[in-house]
Amino acid sequence: MQSDATTVEAYLAALPDDRRPAIDAVREVVVANLPVGFEEVVQHGMVSYVVPLDRYPDTYNGLPLVMASIADQKRHMSLYLMGVYGDVGAEAFLRERWPSDKTLDMGKSCVRFRRLDDLPLDLIGQVIARTTVDDLIAAYERSRAR
Repeated sequence: MQSDATTVEAYLAALPDDRRPAIDAVREVVVANLPVGFEEVVQHGMVSYVVPLDRYPDTYNGLPLVMASIADQKRHMSLYLMGVYGDVGAEAFLRERWPSDKTLDMGKSCVRFRRLDDLPLDLIGQVIARTTVDDLIAAYERSRAR
């Protein structure tokens, strides 16, 4: 469910009571491990961590490049890891370290979870910390060159 919120605070305030603790916990891990230079905003109806346009304005759609997003969906919650999408090494890092006692429900960049216990938060923090602003920009430029 895409939110109409325009600020992170408004997004969080609008969350259902049963989802807010999980979203808050994932957000805390992301913020604690976020490399310097990213900014927390609401973009595409989700809490997103982006490269500000004043750092990299040359995007195909005029919007900041997204490294990660957190969203409340109808049937689950999602953590979008664009720093993993299209980076074979980053995806392998995540998949190889995912605990065997937890099911990885992942699309191209979207890790879906129903409960906070479904996520290994320490690993999520490591994945977030691996992608710098320069790494994300370089990956974006490689993808646009194809």
